[in-house]
Amino acid sequence: MATSVRLNDDFVSEAKAYGTAENRSVPMQIEYWAKIGKIMMENPDLSYEFVRESLLATEEVKQGLVKPYERRTKRN
Repeated sequence: MATSVRLNDDFVSEAKAYGTAENRSVPMQIEYWAKIGKIMMENPDLSYEFVRESLLATEEVKQGLVKPYERRTKRN
């Protein structure tokens, strides 16, 4: 569901700059910031880097870009 909201012009300009650097549109950048912010609020002990890498890993699994782990040594 799409909803229109009023945002400060400076905030939108900043979102545009960050979005351009990350190849995201302004709405996608704001959604990304909101998603990260929500995760960080729900998990205050996690670092930003951990959250970012977890999101990346989740997406790699969804797109089939990972290989299953295969143990190289025998178990006793």
